[in-house]
Amino acid sequence: MRVVNMGRWPLDERDERLHEPGGEPLWNESYYFDFVADDGELGGYVRLGLYPNWKRAWYWACLVTPDGLAASVIDHDAPLPEDPGLTVRGAGYEASQRIADPFRTAAVRLASDALSLDLEWRTEGGAYGYAITPRYEVPCEVTGTIDGRPFHGHGERDHSWGVRDWWSISWMWSSGRLADGTYVHGMRANVGLDLSWPAFTVPPGGEPKHAAGFTAATSFDGDRPAETVLRLPGLAVTARPVAFAPVTLTSPEGETAVFPRAMCRFEAEDGRFGHGWTEWHQPPLWRSHVWV
Repeated sequence: MRVVNMGRWPLDERDERLHEPGGEPLWNESYYFDFVADDGELGGYVRLGLYPNWKRAWYWACLVTPDGLAASVIDHDAPLPEDPGLTVRGAGYEASQRIADPFRTAAVRLASDALSLDLEWRTEGGAYGYAITPRYEVPCEVTGTIDGRPFHGHGERDHSWGVRDWWSISWMWSSGRLADGTYVHGMRANVGLDLSWPAFTVPPGGEPKHAAGFTAATSFDGDRPAETVLRLPGLAVTARPVAFAPVTLTSPEGETAVFPRAMCRFEAEDGRFGHGWTEWHQPPLWRSHVWV
């Protein structure tokens, strides 16, 4: 297993745990876990976002099929968890997550009337640390049960910490796995600068490698993303939404942003295909931002 550390800060197993909060009101620490079944007929994601200075946690869990959103648990006013298992309890649900073996395995549990999850993310290849912000991504095999039924698929989990202002910056983030076992990942923020964006590939049975020169271009159908073309060294992949699981976010001042995350079909220009997740974050002024 390889840990690719593109940042200036050390990245080691201690980073799987919580970090000391900064003093900013929107300082945030978040964990994402997403998954798609091998046949692309079922997928979902979980996010736990901690805002210690805002005195709340955000908990999201969504399940989709090609027919659309199948189930969700969305809570933007959850109490901050107090235990190492990061247990969150809200109206009609209880959820927890645990890093069983740093950078190797993680487990997520959710019990609710709408959706029940008991899943494990097992690392494939290694982890990739960003250069532009404290964050890392981990491609994984995902197994367990969903509503009591066996599940097998793949996905990615990530962990980040720092100021997260959802109401000013727009971005595209994408992670997919092709049927031959190749993982692709790329992220781009619309900040008006040409930066070295976080991107990597993992060959079948291999380890993460930084994808220098990554670019992304997104087209929209009205307000909804229609597709994103991800260009990595020697490989172009198009991500097209299959089913959306959007969330609307309200700032402390009452501004709203839309977060249209979607399970996608990924199609490589050489004919390979696969599945994964893509997000296109849309704050209030997103239409004036450059998405290519």
